[in-house]
Amino acid sequence: MTSSSPRDRLDHLEQDIVAALESGAVDEHGCRELLQRLWERTADLVVRLESVTAPEQLVMDSQRPARHLLARYERQIKILERVIRISDRNQSDLKRLNQALEEASTHDQLTGLTNRRFMTDRCRQEDRRIVRHGGSYALLLLDADYFKRINDTHGHDVGDQALVGLARAFRSSLRQEDLCSRWGGEEFLALLIGANLEAAEVAAGRSLEACRSLRLAVEGGEVWITASIGVAAHRAGETYGDTLRRADAALYDAKSQGRDRYCSAKDCSSSQPFGLASGSRHLSESQPAGPASCSSPRS
Repeated sequence: MTSSSPRDRLDHLEQDIVAALESGAVDEHGCRELLQRLWERTADLVVRLESVTAPEQLVMDSQRPARHLLARYERQIKILERVIRISDRNQSDLKRLNQALEEASTHDQLTGLTNRRFMTDRCRQEDRRIVRHGGSYALLLLDADYFKRINDTHGHDVGDQALVGLARAFRSSLRQEDLCSRWGGEEFLALLIGANLEAAEVAAGRSLEACRSLRLAVEGGEVWITASIGVAAHRAGETYGDTLRRADAALYDAKSQGRDRYCSAKDCSSSQPFGLASGSRHLSESQPAGPASCSSPRS
C-alpha cells in the first residue's frame, strides 16, 4: 500500500464523505464507519498538533537569542559602570596626590607657609610685572632673636613651637594680598605687593607686636619670643635680589642695635650673593651695612 501524506488522506476522506452523501447510500453502518474514520483522523491530527510546540513557546524560543544578548549587554554595562567608578576613584586619588605633591613642593612642612622656592618665583613675577606695568613692592626679612639659645636651652621641640608661633604671628599681621614664606632656618620673608617703604614700616611694626605677644610654656616657666626685621622697598631698575640684599643689611642693623626692632634700608647695597643656608647668620654680618633707620624696641 502506497503511503500518502496527511493532506492526501484528508482529501480522500472528504471525497468519500461527499460521494456517500450524494449517492444516498449512507446507511447507519456506512455513516458510522465514515464518522469513525473521521474521528480517528481528527484524533491523529490533534495528537500531531499537540506534539508541535505551542505558538507562545515558539515566540519565546525565537526571543531567546535576543534575551541572551540583552543579558550579556546588561552585564557588560554593569562591569563598565564598575570600571568607571574605580577609574573616578583613582582619578580623585591621583588628584589628591598631585595636590599633596604640589603642596609639599611649595610649602614648608613645619610652619605651613610657602617655602623659599615659591617665594623666589613670586618675587620674580613681581619684577616682571613692574617692568611691564609699573608699581612697587616691599620686602620684610624677619629673624627670630636668640633662636639658638632657645634650641640649646629648651630643646628642638620648643624651637619648632617657636618657629610655628612666629610664622602665625607674622602671617596674621600682614594684609591678605601679601605673601609670607619661611626663607630658611629661623628667617621669614614677606612680599608686600604694591607697598611703599612707609606702608612696609607700618607692617613691620605690627609684626613685631604680634611676635612680642608670643609665649611658650616650658618646664619652670615661659619663654618670651622676639624678632628683628629688615625692611626694604623696591627701587626702579632693581631686581628682587637687589631689594633683598638691602633688607638683609637692614636686618643686620636691627640685630646690631639690640634686636626686637625693625630697621629700614635707605641706601644699603652690597655686591655679595644673598643666598642663605638654613640656620646660618646673615651674609650682611660679614659686610658693612649701609645707612638705615630703625625703630625702637618696646619699653
